[in-house]
Amino acid sequence: QVQLVESGGGLVQAGGSLRLSCAASGPTFSSYAIGWFRQAPGKEREFVATISTSGGTTDYAHSVKGRFTVSRDNAKNTVYLQMNSLKAEDAARYYCAANWQNTSPWPISYDYWGQGTQVTVSS
Repeated sequence: QVQLVESGGGLVQAGGSLRLSCAASGPTFSSYAIGWFRQAPGKEREFVATISTSGGTTDYAHSVKGRFTVSRDNAKNTVYLQMNSLKAEDAARYYCAANWQNTSPWPISYDYWGQGTQVTVSS
């Protein structure tokens, strides 16, 4: 079992940056692909980024490609989401999720979820 805790959210001006962290517990963290998702009020949860078990493969939603970067440090059991050039439409609650071995852009593929961290972007 994996427990996930997100941190790093907050209030930022449009054009600014934030780095989210997803800290995991459990000895098998390096065997889990990690996905980042976000959900704004009244909207469905949407895919943001995913990273493979080794960190060698990443994928991004079109809306964040070139602005967001996902990375992981398996020695620290942590995955990061660096968010640059933030826009008003990036405001949402951001969640990380773990899936055994395989990356996926679909929330249903993920077995474990954190509680999320709120990102607010002021224009």
